[in-house]
Amino acid sequence: MSTTTIMALYERLYAHYGPQHWWPCRHGGRWEIVAGAVLTQNCAWCNVERALANLYAAGVDSAAAVLATPLPALQDLIRPAGFFQQKSAYLHSLAAFYLEHDVEYAAACSPVELRRRRRELLALRGVGQETADSILLYAFGQPIFVIDAYTRRVSERHLEIDDATRMRYEDLQAHFMAALPKDTRVYNEYHALLVQLCKDSCRKRGCGVQCAALELDRKA
Repeated sequence: MSTTTIMALYERLYAHYGPQHWWPCRHGGRWEIVAGAVLTQNCAWCNVERALANLYAAGVDSAAAVLATPLPALQDLIRPAGFFQQKSAYLHSLAAFYLEHDVEYAAACSPVELRRRRRELLALRGVGQETADSILLYAFGQPIFVIDAYTRRVSERHLEIDDATRMRYEDLQAHFMAALPKDTRVYNEYHALLVQLCKDSCRKRGCGVQCAALELDRKA
């Protein structure tokens, strides 16, 4: 059994890497985060940045501007992010939703209300659980933990959460949210720190020097 708890891992990573200042925004504003959460699906972040730069250079810098842009033109602008035909339709749908709910979603709410907002996002085309939670956490500052492939990898290797790579999204999310204080800042930093660890050392093919330097337990 691992001796590293979920909270202990967060503290160790934070001490090692420091604050990550996520979500990384070049242009600022909630809409950039919302758009980025869609564009980053099956795409490296460097390509998302190219797509966002195209949008902003063309003046498509808001949800209203996205809605006013014909789909073929939008597709050309976001082409670097891949799957541009699908993602342009997703952005149109999400932009309309954002214009209607922006102020409401940024307000503090009860856990019941947060679950309702999450269901509404999940009902939109192209919005899965990771995308919905990224929007809620990073764009709207709501206390919900994001699960991604990096979280699953670290959970199975270093927290010994059995079958974390195949566990249902909501079950692994519940593990983390039960073990952490209900603190948006912690959720934000922790997810970003896990991404950084996996980029540095905890990679698909195995763990590297940073995992060893952090003295992380390794599941056999």
